[in-house]
Amino acid sequence: MEERGSISIHTENIFPIIKKFLYSDHEIFLRELVSNAVDATQKMKRLASIGEYKGDLGELKVTVAVDKDAKTITISDNGIGMTAEEIKKYINQIAFSGASEFVERYKESGGDKNQIIGQFGLGFYSAFMVADNVEIVTKSYKDETEAARWTCDGSTEFAITDAKRETRGTDIILHVAQDSEEFLEPARIKTILDKYCKFLPVAVEFEGEVINNPNPIWTKQPSELTDEDYKNFYKELYPFSEAPLFWIHLNVDYPFNLTGILYFPKIKNDFELQRNKIQLYSRQVFITDEVKDVVPEFLMLLHGVIDSPDIPLNVSRSFLQADSSVKKINTYITKKVADKLSEIFKKDRETFEKNWDDINVFVKYGMLSDDKFYEKAKDFVLLQNTEGKYHTLEEYKALTQANQTNKSEQLVMLYTTDADKQHAFVEAAQSRGYDVLKLDSMIDSHFIGMLEQKLEKTTLKRVDSETIDKLVEKDETKESVLNDQEKDSLKEIYEKAIDNKNMMVEIAPMSPDDAPVIITLPEFMRRMKDMSKTGGGGMMFMGDMPDTYNVTINANHSLNQRVLNAKDDNKARIARQAFDLALLSQNMLSGAALTSFVKRSFELIDKE
Repeated sequence: MEERGSISIHTENIFPIIKKFLYSDHEIFLRELVSNAVDATQKMKRLASIGEYKGDLGELKVTVAVDKDAKTITISDNGIGMTAEEIKKYINQIAFSGASEFVERYKESGGDKNQIIGQFGLGFYSAFMVADNVEIVTKSYKDETEAARWTCDGSTEFAITDAKRETRGTDIILHVAQDSEEFLEPARIKTILDKYCKFLPVAVEFEGEVINNPNPIWTKQPSELTDEDYKNFYKELYPFSEAPLFWIHLNVDYPFNLTGILYFPKIKNDFELQRNKIQLYSRQVFITDEVKDVVPEFLMLLHGVIDSPDIPLNVSRSFLQADSSVKKINTYITKKVADKLSEIFKKDRETFEKNWDDINVFVKYGMLSDDKFYEKAKDFVLLQNTEGKYHTLEEYKALTQANQTNKSEQLVMLYTTDADKQHAFVEAAQSRGYDVLKLDSMIDSHFIGMLEQKLEKTTLKRVDSETIDKLVEKDETKESVLNDQEKDSLKEIYEKAIDNKNMMVEIAPMSPDDAPVIITLPEFMRRMKDMSKTGGGGMMFMGDMPDTYNVTINANHSLNQRVLNAKDDNKARIARQAFDLALLSQNMLSGAALTSFVKRSFELIDKE
């Protein structure tokens, strides 16, 4: 028996488009054909479970084979198979999805429709991206039917003939085109199978070995799993990565279906290199690791797997199509992560603090980008001080209020971005009983601004942006040992010695134990500079503006009394030396100024 006919396409131009341009990468042909074979076995299993098939199921599996000499790739299954009539229905009518019809037909029987992978009925035609001739040899599970062979050379012409096949199932035989012979290399096929088919729900065999894990842990209930199971799965996903800190098991079936495992890796601050580590699956078929719409941006640093049949894909299953269900999934993931972090914080704060250096980027980034996440995270976000102690926001506010009495109602939190460089300022604050936060990560400049917006009557000031008493607006007036005339004279001496219009000199009564000269960059100027570096707030122009520093001269320091009492030719010299020492303490002295300072220092020592 031989029957000939034409594939049902409304225009001759559509077939080459499907063959060459439907998929972004030609290697996807193997994903599609293996997925179809898995569908066939899942359908067989389903029919047996509802009593429509009484025979022996046998070992359900899919086999991929390469014959370099014959230049063929064969994908075989022992699934449901097809009759000649079904071939005409499912293969010859492009975009008629057998999977969709099967689900519709048997949905009343219960069972998991999500086990059936195919949606569009186009996957089979991806075979023609790498083959110039394709054969199907298939036998239906219905005993009375004969096996059939379908052949097509990539045109709209096909042939169906009788075939010999003893057992149910289907062989798809690709006669590989000359320009695609790379796919005849077993190593290439193995790489593609590892990428797309690693977790397919039916055993996939290649070169005598099962290459996939049909029961990955995200398909199981959390109650069935141990910590070791989660750690071992992480090694399976990322064999060369350090063990994760902890993980979140996603498992929801309403209002959408979603399963998966998200891991918190150890990332420190080098997070740009860690992106694209979350893998998206649909019914255990790998789709992409570009998950920016499904996963909130601040969680793109996480690792792991998300699997959902409800994530809308484009027709080639290559990328996502944004819609309301994607937004719901995004919101759900955000909530689950916040709940998990809150749970860990409440149950084991010691471990949470221990891991804070690794997770603070996630938390702070999330608070900056998502108000709902902020509302949950404000109770477990931690602030670390220079002593290495951790406090929540509320705890730190209470601590600051206890330590600080100032003129205004505004609460001032002091922070350092570099405890070593700013050590003198940190020490001056601590000597007065004030606490100093350590905010030195790349995200902290934005985090500081957010805290000021969210926390009522609270401002944050960098510890070296003013003298300590001005920073905390201390309601305390120190007596100056200098009269007004001496202050004016001292200011004039320093202005002449410094000779720099960007250094704004002022005389202030401070503790005799404070430094004789303190150089600070005002908080406003510093923040504008930080914003300009990151392009924030439209302040790029600030990068071209010169820095304007405050130079505070301690009126009560003995060195400055010495400046006033020195001979006229020595006044400016001693003042300049004191100023240069202040510059040196902040690593601001270089070039000719440093050379002059060293030379002057030797001269002063020699005179002593």
